[in-house]
Amino acid sequence: MTAHTHHHEHAHGHSHGLVHDSIKRSREGIRAVALALLVLGVTALAQTVIFVASGSVALLADLIHNFGDAATAIPLGIAFALRSAHAERWAGLFVVLAIFVSACVAGYEAIDRLINPRDVEHVAALAVAGVLGFAGNWIAALIRTRAGHRLDSSALVADGAHARADAYVSLAVVASAIAVAIGFQVADPLIGLAITVVILRITVESWRTVRGGNHHGDHHH
Repeated sequence: MTAHTHHHEHAHGHSHGLVHDSIKRSREGIRAVALALLVLGVTALAQTVIFVASGSVALLADLIHNFGDAATAIPLGIAFALRSAHAERWAGLFVVLAIFVSACVAGYEAIDRLINPRDVEHVAALAVAGVLGFAGNWIAALIRTRAGHRLDSSALVADGAHARADAYVSLAVVASAIAVAIGFQVADPLIGLAITVVILRITVESWRTVRGGNHHGDHHH
């Protein structure tokens, strides 16, 4: 009889551990999403200040884009809050779509600059904003990717790749500013197109991550 009670207790402890883990995972996921969101928010605000000071349209595009990127945190945060693998999968697909949109934005900008070359004004402001954007997105990418691997969440890993893609967009802004500053205007759209290709590759990788994560998730549950 005592052995039976002991066994029962053990089973109870085990299931309790599982519940605890899922709550812990949920909290950690939300924490990672919120922290990355905070970093991106601060980045976008800093860029807003520079935009207001310089009035650069190119920077405005980058800004709208950064605020849009922060939005992928919402479905992900909800998925973690619900502790739902299904919601997480959808959030992951939403993130992949966002990365694809990043690629389209970069490509559109590049083509636009081929047709209408950018003037040299606001170059310094653009470069500073680009460096800020790169740093912010890179930090957000690290937070998300690390948490994603730790929590075995393909959606978070994909969102990390998403922030990394945007870090490259910001890097392109810096490179373009330098190219324009030294009078090598033609490099500007070419850099944009190169970045578009990079982001399209990230889109494909992330799609595989999210899809691969699905099977794993199904197996896991």
